[in-house]
Amino acid sequence: MKKGLFFLLGILLLLGISSKNNKKLESPKEETRGIYISYIEISNHLKEKKEEESKEKIKEMIENVNNLSLNTIILQVRPSCDAIYPSSLFPISKYLTEEETYPYDVLEYFIEESHKKKIKLYAWINPYRVSTTNEKIKENSPVYSYQNTDILYEKEGIYLNPAREETTALILEGVKEVLNYKVDGILFDDYFYPSDEIDKKEYEDAKKENENLSLSEFHLSIVNEMIEKVHNLCKKKKIPFGVSPEGNIENNYEKNYADVKKWLSSNNYVDFMMPQLYYGFENGVKPFIPTSKEWSDLGKEEIPLYPVLAFYKVGKIDSYAKEGKEEWLVNDNIIGKEIIHLRSLKNYQGFILYRYDSIFTESQFTNMSQKELKNLKKILKSPFYLL
Repeated sequence: MKKGLFFLLGILLLLGISSKNNKKLESPKEETRGIYISYIEISNHLKEKKEEESKEKIKEMIENVNNLSLNTIILQVRPSCDAIYPSSLFPISKYLTEEETYPYDVLEYFIEESHKKKIKLYAWINPYRVSTTNEKIKENSPVYSYQNTDILYEKEGIYLNPAREETTALILEGVKEVLNYKVDGILFDDYFYPSDEIDKKEYEDAKKENENLSLSEFHLSIVNEMIEKVHNLCKKKKIPFGVSPEGNIENNYEKNYADVKKWLSSNNYVDFMMPQLYYGFENGVKPFIPTSKEWSDLGKEEIPLYPVLAFYKVGKIDSYAKEGKEEWLVNDNIIGKEIIHLRSLKNYQGFILYRYDSIFTESQFTNMSQKELKNLKKILKSPFYLL
């Protein structure tokens, strides 16, 4: 009997060793190397272009991304309450055209051409913003009928009230529409609460049930509920969902009401996180190394971090960096060194560059950007595999 038991234990042990070895034999995973293409690039390169010219520009952009050895594009498909694709919900984006239609489906073409180069494409959505100005809302906008109601906040821009059911319903329907495309991920940016006044009525109603509820707790719970619903929606389609919050963790709680600690400590909210680490090593407020470690220490290892790096600052004064404000002005290898440092973090799985025009559009070049790019290429010429 004992011999049989020892034999069985031996078999189980061998199976365990075999299983571990098989894991080691799995193909190594290459780091994600991404770049943001924002509404600014869409407007600069595609607005009011004829179909052939517009498509050629997209091909050129994708080719530039590919030649830099990047493998992921973060494309802003819904800059505000609009769309760069034919939508049954939203008007066509003003960043593409002032007309009611654009000659073709920009999102579909971006996906097709990116995938030909084996480049992933993540759809970047701004959930609450209707407009950065108080411009006239188009009649075919889903929020046109919400004017002069509590659903819209119209002051220094126009925003949907996060505490209203109508808002969450519209966000979910908008995500569903994008999920009909062959996107490789869905991303929300860091714009959540533009003002503490946006949902005063809803907060007062909530306090009737819980008089000790703080405004901060209320706002965090509202955003958490929306993020969880979007995550569940994406999960059904097996498409990863994530958020790109502000790099300053305290600001996420004090201003934006993005509960990043909760999101990174649970499997219920995000599948990845892209914190905006727009800091240099000498930043007097948020120096890069301790700030990146702070993010790395926050969450579960199975939720990857793809930090976003500030190529747009290269060659410029960083006025918010205090004593480090001239760092980007006099150094030409900050981004490359940041990538090397990030690769040592436990849950690092890649990086994202902000943004396309800063790297590839001559009118945006600074006296340092081409030197910085040359040094970055040295880092990217060889693949980096994750353990």
